[in-house]
Amino acid sequence: MGVDRLLAKLELMKNDDNIKGMARFGIVYDKAFGISIRKLRKLAKIIGTNHELALELWSTGIREAKLLAVFIDDPAKVTPGQMDDWAEDFESWDDTDQACTSLFDRTPYAWDKIREWAERDGEFVKRGAFSLIAGLAVHDKKAPDKDFQKLFPLIRKHSTDDRHYVKKAVNWALRGIGKRNHALNKKAIRVAEELKNSGDKTARWIGSHALKELTSERVQKRLKK
Repeated sequence: MGVDRLLAKLELMKNDDNIKGMARFGIVYDKAFGISIRKLRKLAKIIGTNHELALELWSTGIREAKLLAVFIDDPAKVTPGQMDDWAEDFESWDDTDQACTSLFDRTPYAWDKIREWAERDGEFVKRGAFSLIAGLAVHDKKAPDKDFQKLFPLIRKHSTDDRHYVKKAVNWALRGIGKRNHALNKKAIRVAEELKNSGDKTARWIGSHALKELTSERVQKRLKK
């Protein structure tokens, strides 16, 4: 199925009410059809893995085409240049998080991009760095604890960025590391306590929210298993 046929199919699935609903959650695009992630993933399974088609879909700039591109792309064929190009196209936390936790975190370049993107000025590119951390914490089963521990200074450094979508992602990254295993949980709790006692308002927010989840009965019970 080519790009034109896919776009025609997506347009038939357009839902104007969903577009309005998405806006209430900060999901705003220049071009969107209001199709749910669930339906897009279902369509992606039908299409199958296709790197070239993914590149074409992303280039359309349409939300649903971009997300579909993320779901059908082949991580083994993704290049660092493609990651940078797509990151520059991020329009919302929506496409940022899907790209970083459904595709980019499965590439060999994810760890390098964390440090590169964390120093970028763009709000969604920077969010991408911390979304990658959250994705790797779940999906990179072979990464040693020391690799995640090395990210704590980065979290501390950027915990004072008060932009909404950055601070939420920094918080997400810290929580993700802390839920990986018991040893990292204890270390993440110490970082969260440090941030909670910071003189910076944003750092305190991040620390407090992370601490609440990391010390919760639900998380502690799961880690003990």
